[in-house]
Amino acid sequence: MLLTLIAFVVALGLLIAVHEWGHYRMAVARGVKVLRFSVGFGRTLLRWKPRRQRPGQDTEFVIGAIPFGGYVKMLDEREAPVPEEERHLAFNTQTLTTRALVVAAGPVANLLLAVLLYAAVNWIGVDEPRAVLSPPVAGSLAERAGLQGGDTVQRAALAGDELAPVASFEGLRWILTRGALDSQDVVLEVARASNGRLAEVTLPLTALATHDPDARLFRAIGIVSPLSQPVIGEVMPGGAAERAGLRAGDVVQQVGGTPVQDGQQLRELIRGSGAQGQPLAAAWRIERDGRVLQVEVQPDQAEDKGQRVGRIGALVGGAPDMVTVRRGLMDGLWAGAERVWEVSALSLKLLGRMLVGELSLRNLSGPIAIADYAGKSAALGLTYYLGFLAFISVSLGVLNLLPVPVLDGGHLMYYLWEAVTGKPVAGVWLERLQYMGMTLLLAMMAIAMFNDVASRWG
Repeated sequence: MLLTLIAFVVALGLLIAVHEWGHYRMAVARGVKVLRFSVGFGRTLLRWKPRRQRPGQDTEFVIGAIPFGGYVKMLDEREAPVPEEERHLAFNTQTLTTRALVVAAGPVANLLLAVLLYAAVNWIGVDEPRAVLSPPVAGSLAERAGLQGGDTVQRAALAGDELAPVASFEGLRWILTRGALDSQDVVLEVARASNGRLAEVTLPLTALATHDPDARLFRAIGIVSPLSQPVIGEVMPGGAAERAGLRAGDVVQQVGGTPVQDGQQLRELIRGSGAQGQPLAAAWRIERDGRVLQVEVQPDQAEDKGQRVGRIGALVGGAPDMVTVRRGLMDGLWAGAERVWEVSALSLKLLGRMLVGELSLRNLSGPIAIADYAGKSAALGLTYYLGFLAFISVSLGVLNLLPVPVLDGGHLMYYLWEAVTGKPVAGVWLERLQYMGMTLLLAMMAIAMFNDVASRWG
């Protein structure tokens, strides 16, 4: 819990500080006087003024007690009287170009930070599962396309694009996600587990019934997890595994008459045993300390999100084969920029599909989910936390560029109107639009909070 809180506060503070720093640095560079740079709201925890400041600047830096936001206060005649000798330093007297640059600099700073964070992950390297497939889900696109457990994905691409190397299973999931959300087929080049020969397989993702980016999507595709050993882990007291005499380290070779080659396949067989009622006992063939044994296992019936499933009261499946994904200096930086572009485009598409009702609003996440992800990524290690920060930084940058009043993109929309018509938006319309924008943001926040609560306690 403490790690989650620290990781969340650090993430918020860093991303907000970088966003506001973008506004601040552009304002100073364009000759606008900045009165205050604040990270956080509420009671002031710390304030200071640097001894050396740019000509015309006298900026106070503040850290507030509530880390959910920040602001850059600039000299502006619309907020307070401005001495005549400083009028040229006021924000409202600047050219349209300067005002637009100052407003856009915040979101752009978040996007540039994300490039550096993704690049840092590429430079440091991260251990990820190899792109070796577990047996596809029965009846899925992958099974119908002829993919088999043990196949290794060498290269992949969206249909029509040039095949590119797949470094890990996470890289494969990213391509599949893009294809599903864009309704594009994905072409895979795989090395067959049976003979090592290369084969090209097309996954017709355009035929998917669901495009929500969740576990159901990957089950429909049929590629759920990388290949892992079908081994029994920790056995819980009183569960079906203990009653059957299973032990940690047992390798399952067969369940009933079904050969087992993967941990995910074994989990599916156990879960599926309870779908029709009380699970029946089945003969399991296992390997233990070099000996082949046969035990009878009768899973318990349980309920998971409204579905009846089988459980054995033990951890199932070993760790997959891992590979360290690392890139060089320029290659890592370029890959970071590419990932920011792809995540930004994907985020906009998701938002657009939510607005037209093609995608469920359940995909909106709020601060509880973000805090949870922050803690989990920090627990996994530095590179995972940096990747989390990069993703949230992209989301913050894209969100602020949306043409919604009260956001930076809303102000840019006002400036576009001014550029086209030659006059600023009327004051009465500004008030109305700001009210509409605030209402929309509050509604989105309420939905996100509801989703957070429902996913955890619903």
